[in-house]
Amino acid sequence: MLAVFDNTVAKCPDALQSPHSAPASSALKDGFLANHFASLHPGSVTVNLGTSGHISHSLHNQNPFLPRLFAVVDDIFCLFQGHIDNVVVLKQQYGLNKTANEVIVVIEAYKTLRDRGPYPADQVVKDIQGKFAFILYDSTSKATFVAADADGSVPFFWGSDSEGNLVLSDDVQIVQKGCGKSFAPFPKGCFFTTSGGLRSFEHPLNELKPVPRVDSSGQVCGATFKVDAETKKESVGMPRVDSSYNWSSNY
Repeated sequence: MLAVFDNTVAKCPDALQSPHSAPASSALKDGFLANHFASLHPGSVTVNLGTSGHISHSLHNQNPFLPRLFAVVDDIFCLFQGHIDNVVVLKQQYGLNKTANEVIVVIEAYKTLRDRGPYPADQVVKDIQGKFAFILYDSTSKATFVAADADGSVPFFWGSDSEGNLVLSDDVQIVQKGCGKSFAPFPKGCFFTTSGGLRSFEHPLNELKPVPRVDSSGQVCGATFKVDAETKKESVGMPRVDSSYNWSSNY
């Protein structure tokens, strides 16, 4: 799976941008990275999100134990990889029918947060038990919602291209193609939103601090993010309000 979001939609963390990264083409310009993805993954599907970016999905060479899923519901696009252990419980919680799969559960969880917000976003992600990574884009509000499980069970990477656009994929070579050295594994146990940036759903009250990654040649190669036990942030609740409320304005 692949997603490239324009820097006006998803602000890439500055720490991901390596000072030693070789100049690279824009991942978005002329569909550069999507075309490269398609050349490596026969039968892939790419959705053009206009000025916001694009997302690509493929079943080529997928791990049968960590399957990839893609769905679009009410102008919400979601790429999902892995499996949810408590999917039956979550389907009941969100009022979904028995045929709903993991990617539909993620979309419904997001819609519940966006429209009614009864719980903090970190709790909603934490309630998803299993091995997973997902990328969601709401074209109505131009909001992104990205997360990976607490153990980092699914290969998942993110990076910044030459223009500061955000690149996300389960294929590290794809991310390197678009970002040079400005990339890293997506932080496990974390979620990223357009308005709130990167946060830990395991430790939602703690700040995250970047730690530079150094490659075998001694050059900085993006950054990992660790929970800062010394720094606390204020808890942000999501009171239940009417459906016109957009939860992402608080995150």
